[in-house]
Amino acid sequence: VQLVESGGGSVQTGGSLRLSCAASRYTYSRYCMGWFRQAPGKAREGVAVIISDGTTSYADSVKGRFTISKDNAKNDLYLQMNSLKPEDTAMYYCAAEVLNCRTAYWRNGAAGYWGQGTQVTVSS
Repeated sequence: VQLVESGGGSVQTGGSLRLSCAASRYTYSRYCMGWFRQAPGKAREGVAVIISDGTTSYADSVKGRFTISKDNAKNDLYLQMNSLKPEDTAMYYCAAEVLNCRTAYWRNGAAGYWGQGTQVTVSS
């Protein structure tokens, strides 16, 4: 299984970015998928997950600004990020088979597969 993220970049405060995660030899529809991020000197944190039935969950810090979605036919996962803030600056990772998605513990970041990450930088 290979997960490849794309769409990162540098934007100013208030801007938008859309991250994508493409999977090879994998079926998104069966599992919980998610986005996590890690800023320099900080622990990795959960951003959002989407369960096989389409149910989504978000970190409080991104609710109302970020939207996770997936295209099962294309095996693509997305993260639309709006109203970006400097504190959103981090390396963003796509994850497959995220554990505990129906509880708050998905934020702990236990997952079966990870992408290599894509950098998001938000300047003030």
